[in-house]
Amino acid sequence: MKHLLTLSAATCVCLLSAADISADKLKRFAPLPAVFESKTNPLTEAKIQLGRMLYYEPRLSKSQRISCNSCHGLKTYGVDNQPTSPGHNNVRGDRNSPTVYNAGGHLAQFWDGRAADLEEQAKGPVMNPVEMAMPSADYVLKVLNSIPDYVTLFKRAFPGQPNPVTYDNMGRAIGAFERRLTTPSRWDKFLTGDKTALTGAEKDGFNKFVEVGCANCHNGAYVGGSIYAKLGMAKPYPEQKDQGRFKLTKKEADKMVFKVPSLRNIEKTGPYFHDGRVPTLSQAVQLMAEYELGKKLSAADEKAILAFLHVLTGPLPDNYIQEPKLPAGTATTPKPDPTD
Repeated sequence: MKHLLTLSAATCVCLLSAADISADKLKRFAPLPAVFESKTNPLTEAKIQLGRMLYYEPRLSKSQRISCNSCHGLKTYGVDNQPTSPGHNNVRGDRNSPTVYNAGGHLAQFWDGRAADLEEQAKGPVMNPVEMAMPSADYVLKVLNSIPDYVTLFKRAFPGQPNPVTYDNMGRAIGAFERRLTTPSRWDKFLTGDKTALTGAEKDGFNKFVEVGCANCHNGAYVGGSIYAKLGMAKPYPEQKDQGRFKLTKKEADKMVFKVPSLRNIEKTGPYFHDGRVPTLSQAVQLMAEYELGKKLSAADEKAILAFLHVLTGPLPDNYIQEPKLPAGTATTPKPDPTD
């Protein structure tokens, strides 16, 4: 009888500690879609095949050493795990490279939202002088047109177009490939009905995540990525060299405003924040609580929230992201140019 009473008490404690998450708290969240569809860029296998090659193609950079994958490594959760990424001649930009995984559902691209979608974003770094540094769109097309297999692949991907090798079509192909970069996790299993997908500690962590106020900005299918917010809403953030969207819009209200990052795979995508200055997820959680919410988290609260954040890590789509064999160049293909 004593053992039965002990077992019963332990079971009750377990049930209480692994409190069911209320339906009301879950209303602000949704599972990941299987693919990020686009009305303006319908997905086809030919377009995705071309986009995969272009994503890994270093000849889209002036030095022919940098590809999209250099800063957004698909085998490292879409980032390079550096504060800022080295570009042409190892010059570094001033912002952290965000992950490309699950980015197709965000309200916009880049930390300041200056690109409306993946297709527009894909075109930016190629001609950015501190990133891939190509001198012009015409030069990019010269490279692509000098490689016969690419000309064939563009024709297949964009049938019926008299001249399918265009800069915009390059962006469309890369964007099409990126629209299937999804990483569903145990959180999605839980949201779709598997209540055993999370441990008691992870459920408690979600409840604490909501209770503290993290879900005010980090919600939806991407647990973020859907709004802009000021960094330092509760008190001024100490580092204000980068004024966020203000640099783009010149509006006073946009000072220190950035796109709220998605927390999908967040344990894998450090260092953190727009400038990559925060090395650990633990520090990031504490800083957000202090400067966004005006709260000081206890060690127990931090541990609980981190337990939930780990649930947002999903497996990589290994087959989909396999590096392809790139087509051979010709005598007319421009050579690498390391000059500034």
